[in-house]
Amino acid sequence: MNAMTEPSLDTDPLRDPSLYFNRELSQLDFNFRVLAQAQDAQVPLLERLKYLCISCTNLDEFFEIRAGTLRHAQDLGLAPGPDGLAPQTVLARIHDRAAELVKAQYECWNEVLRPALQENGVRVLGRNSWNARQTRWLRAYFRDEIMPVLSPLGLDPAHPFPKILNKSLNIVVVLKGKDAFGRAGNLAIVRAPRSLPRIIQMPENVSGGKHDFVFLSSVLSAFVDELFPGMEVKGAYQFRVTRNSELLVDEEEVDNIALALRDELIGRGYLRAVRLEIAEQCPKPIVRTLLENFDLPENAVYRINGPVNLNRVIQVYDLVQQRPELKFPPYQQRVAPGIETLFDTVAEGDMLLHHPFDSFAPVLELLRQAAEDPNVLAIKQTLYRAGKDSPIVEQLVQAARNGKDVTVVVELRARFDEEANLGLADRLQEAGVQVVYGVVGYKTHAKMLLIVRREGRKLKRYVHLGTGNYHSGTARAYTDFGLITADPDIGNDVHLIFQQLSGLAPSLKLKCLLQSPFTLHAGVLKRIDRETKHAKAGKPARIVAKMNALNEPQVIRALYQASQAGVQIDLIVRGACTLRPGVEGVSDNIRVRSIVGRFLEHHRVYWFANDGAPDLFCSSADWLERNLLRRVETGFPILDSELRSRVYEEALANYLADNLNAWALQPDGAYERVLPADGAMPHSAQATLLAKLCG
Repeated sequence: MNAMTEPSLDTDPLRDPSLYFNRELSQLDFNFRVLAQAQDAQVPLLERLKYLCISCTNLDEFFEIRAGTLRHAQDLGLAPGPDGLAPQTVLARIHDRAAELVKAQYECWNEVLRPALQENGVRVLGRNSWNARQTRWLRAYFRDEIMPVLSPLGLDPAHPFPKILNKSLNIVVVLKGKDAFGRAGNLAIVRAPRSLPRIIQMPENVSGGKHDFVFLSSVLSAFVDELFPGMEVKGAYQFRVTRNSELLVDEEEVDNIALALRDELIGRGYLRAVRLEIAEQCPKPIVRTLLENFDLPENAVYRINGPVNLNRVIQVYDLVQQRPELKFPPYQQRVAPGIETLFDTVAEGDMLLHHPFDSFAPVLELLRQAAEDPNVLAIKQTLYRAGKDSPIVEQLVQAARNGKDVTVVVELRARFDEEANLGLADRLQEAGVQVVYGVVGYKTHAKMLLIVRREGRKLKRYVHLGTGNYHSGTARAYTDFGLITADPDIGNDVHLIFQQLSGLAPSLKLKCLLQSPFTLHAGVLKRIDRETKHAKAGKPARIVAKMNALNEPQVIRALYQASQAGVQIDLIVRGACTLRPGVEGVSDNIRVRSIVGRFLEHHRVYWFANDGAPDLFCSSADWLERNLLRRVETGFPILDSELRSRVYEEALANYLADNLNAWALQPDGAYERVLPADGAMPHSAQATLLAKLCG
């Protein structure tokens, strides 16, 4: 069957819901693989702490976005996806699976990491372990530093239940007695302002240890009685509510998306509640009161054996200095040769950057040289996430001040970076940069930089294309590819896409690049179908692809058809994967693995054997519906044969050989850790790249 045809549901067995995992549940399961790093004794101790916190932060974001979207789908009565599961069914399963994850997180903290940290001289002290001197110091700290900024609120007819900010730390206090006005105490809410540090480091001369810390929540709970003089505190229970954080701006109905987003951001912290975390020992009547106030069902509550904001312990990682044995060993990023004269270097041949092993410096230097070079006439760039105090933005501002024509496509709707991007856009506009907000209804997720330079009597284009963001910080933490090239066909394609983004250009005919939402989806399907035809003709056929997530149904069906034809398919999918591998007669020839290591796996690479003439694309897009059909994305070929071989070896073959950080997806949806076979040498893909590229 041709991968490009779409049979009806009644006639196509590849639409059977049993062949698809649920995306939300698959995404949730990724956090168990992150947590496994925290449980791995081979990982340095403070790095294990970081993995624990990442799993907690990921879970927060999961509830803010995925669970929030599901509740919205449930309200609207939307039809199930390819897996056939109704939103209410998925929400029930999310609760059960998330409860398992939360239990495992706190067991890891209470029973493994906290004791191990204490053995290594890093103590996070609970209330029951404070000695008299520590207690005195903490009480004084509470009175001097904390109590002046608190505003406890007693609940009565004049003081109804307050609005609770998303993910803020709160204490619900049970009171007995009467206050100065004769009002009977019942319940009160104490909110911890954002200005207060969530982790408090005690002085060494007080605590007796150089690295001794206390959670703010412990201090609040211990001394909350001082906020209610003359009344008896019967109980104090910390809680935290998570709210839907997906901004729903109807772009077709607003005149100015920037103004609309500013208005939406004001209320983001108070959108619909989706989860309640509360102290394990909190009485049921109080839990019911909170659930009623937040309009949450019973299965939205999670009882916590520890601090409700466990992810805040990540601060300990940075506060513990001069303990290198507790962290990953440092490494020196490789700096590409020829960086001093980038235009000359790139004119001679393409430059491939493999972050974080290769430094991000050539990208920054390319912009700096472009900003200063009198022969550079124009600079165009997309910005999705740039980070605070971005050196990229500084160079764009400088270029505009130097008289260059600078155009920047700023994606205002980059999730959780909306406010930063609004500020970034204002800063650029004030400097004379032409700022474009992309296309209504389509996030601009492509990573492109175009420089137009006069060389003699001709104009020449220099281009940077990437799989990751223009963010110097993530370039040290994420694995990504960047290509700097002067290839005229690629340069013309990028020029046309920028014209389309900034104007109202018609659909484009690109020579090299694939572009969502126009040709990237069809281009992937076409290449899968080509491998299917090769296999049916008895030729060797293979697909290897690496990405962050996979759920697009047409692509999955095309992969199933390819597998049925005999195409050997290896997928390296870090997070959610809704394709079910290893199903007899359907996906026998498909293998899916996930890599979780020191760096966040982020590059997207698609490789097709093509009967001995391999086709390889790097891309900003995962094989998700949103990326392929509802975003502006690019897939760019690596034309230089040596660089193409490098990408294949470093990002595909290398990762398929990993038997230390890899997890194999099973037909039942479980992930099993890949272990070295008998007699096989252990192999870590990331460690191999560190040794090879960073020396």
